[in-house]
Amino acid sequence: MAMLRSYVSGHWHTSSAEGAPLHDAVTGEEITRISSAGVDMAAALDHGRRVGGPALRELTFHQRGALLKALASHLREHRDELYALSARSGATRTDSLVDVDGGIGVLFGYSSKAKRELPNAKVYVDGALEPLGRGGTFYGRHVGTPLRGVAVQINAFNFPVWGPLEKFAPAFVAGVPTLIKPASQTAYLTEKLVELMLASGLLPEGSVQLVCGSAGDLLDHLTEQDLVGFTGSASTAQHLRTHPAVIRSSVRFNAEADSLNCSVLGPDAVPGTPEFDLFVKQLVTEMTAKAGQKCTAIRRALVPAELLDDVADAARERLAKVVIGNPANEAVRMGALAGLEQREEVRRSLKALLEAGDVVYGSPDTVDVVDADPERGAFLSPVLLKADPDRAQPHEVEAFGPVATLLPYRGAEHAVELAARGAGSLVGSVVSYDADFVRDVVVGVAPWHGRLLVLDRDDAKESTGHGSPLPALVHGGPGRAGGGEEMGGIRGVLHHLQRTAVQGSPRVLTAVTGQWVPGADRAEGDEHPFRKSLAELRIGDSVVAGPRVVTLEDIEHFASFTGDTFYAHMDEEAATANPFFGGRVAHGYLVVSFAAGLFVSPEPGPVLANYGLENLRFLTPTFPGDELTVTLTAKQITPREDQDYGEVRWDADLVNQKGESVAKYDVLTLVAKTR
Repeated sequence: MAMLRSYVSGHWHTSSAEGAPLHDAVTGEEITRISSAGVDMAAALDHGRRVGGPALRELTFHQRGALLKALASHLREHRDELYALSARSGATRTDSLVDVDGGIGVLFGYSSKAKRELPNAKVYVDGALEPLGRGGTFYGRHVGTPLRGVAVQINAFNFPVWGPLEKFAPAFVAGVPTLIKPASQTAYLTEKLVELMLASGLLPEGSVQLVCGSAGDLLDHLTEQDLVGFTGSASTAQHLRTHPAVIRSSVRFNAEADSLNCSVLGPDAVPGTPEFDLFVKQLVTEMTAKAGQKCTAIRRALVPAELLDDVADAARERLAKVVIGNPANEAVRMGALAGLEQREEVRRSLKALLEAGDVVYGSPDTVDVVDADPERGAFLSPVLLKADPDRAQPHEVEAFGPVATLLPYRGAEHAVELAARGAGSLVGSVVSYDADFVRDVVVGVAPWHGRLLVLDRDDAKESTGHGSPLPALVHGGPGRAGGGEEMGGIRGVLHHLQRTAVQGSPRVLTAVTGQWVPGADRAEGDEHPFRKSLAELRIGDSVVAGPRVVTLEDIEHFASFTGDTFYAHMDEEAATANPFFGGRVAHGYLVVSFAAGLFVSPEPGPVLANYGLENLRFLTPTFPGDELTVTLTAKQITPREDQDYGEVRWDADLVNQKGESVAKYDVLTLVAKTR
């Protein structure tokens, strides 16, 4: 029988050990074997640090994002190969779509985020400039630089494609190499994923490695520059978090663990309302998708006591229509659990839950299946329970399968109390059209949750559902859920960067960050900076233009032309009485318009468009007779990797004849790369 391979230190490694068998979740037949015997874990980590890290750090955030987009396109072309293996894990086509297409979608998402929200640079500038002195010669600024280690990910069995990719994407964008250690049960699918990733030829050597089998002494070789991302049980998370190397080196450790997620039905959502139907549909979907093997699945359904029987009847009716069996049959809507051991684990948890409640639907022991042997395959009926909410078991025991428990509550305060008894969850949902009830529950349960979905008739068509983590939103939760955060858009990238406060002069901070700092050198040449292409333009290139006298006629014309006849511009008596002005003043947008007229170079040239104005502040009123001068300085230059132009951010400082700043803001332009 073939042995799963690991990819470490630049080559594929096949263990010579006998290995442990891995079985088809549907048929029970042996698929392959797995062992990491012979893998030099220390060498693998060293390879990532010495080879993968430097190669990634040679690229900018945008370049890494572009590679991620190309990789996503490559995987999408080969997803049928992943689908075929996914079916052997018991997943239906829909389950596979969530895992495979969802994972590929994360790559696309982070590629887009890198392009739109990060600089085309190797250093991330975090936050505003902090003045540290009165003379303008000493500032502080926070920067983010990639850690010089490896992002080690230890994954669960339930999402063998999405799990690795949602950890890999932010690490890759950040410039940190990844080592993937998948759960054994479904490692054959992750092996194929990594094989496809490497075959793309897009990834720098050492940027991704794979260890199939036991982690062995992997964690013993961690350093202060490495990271660990774990998905799995709370007990395993605790064991790994307290590993001597993790403690000794303060290794960044992110855990996504057990989660007794809840969904709360509002008292207004009685039978016949859209919200009642949405709640029942969502509950059944979360019980049966991936056969309930989702860390985000609904485990506790909190229902108003007076609606408990109605919900039980409606859920029972919908569950009875779910066809269970071989995912190859198009009629099947729920496949098998990942393996027979997993099924027995769920049955043990069910036994504990039954001590606190009764079965509403299903059986822990028997199940009708289509095109499969219910004993050889890891099949289990969906089991819906109802229990006393004051008993401990529903709030402490997670059956990681197609199992949920109905719990009655009395009022919003009681619902919040019950939700909190989960001791920390990845996700919760509130299904109600009563905004006051929703507010009370959301604010009450938020401290115990990483994500909250409010589902109602208004957002139902676009809602991605209770159990769907999204790359733009954090995936994690407090307490029992692990206390970590994954993804969350750029937050996931920043997790892999070291934030450092740098103090120095404007000249030095400009050099370190690649962004012009007020007080640094300006270059005022004979050629207007708007005449320069992106290739010719340099940080600090500047133009000074003016003065322009602002007249009362200018103010009145602008008021008439725009319709902005606010009293401070048009009523001398009222403006004089205003303690901020003491007389008529020019419109803020008038002086900004004058500034544009002063610094513009009107002839056709490399500047293609003005596409934005940010951080505008009016600092000093402009009175009739004031003289305005503007200084425009190239502050940040961002080439676009896939276009023949880039973005230039200009610092605009508009002053009056006294040298007082009237307005400060950033002008954003698109500039051709070449003339």
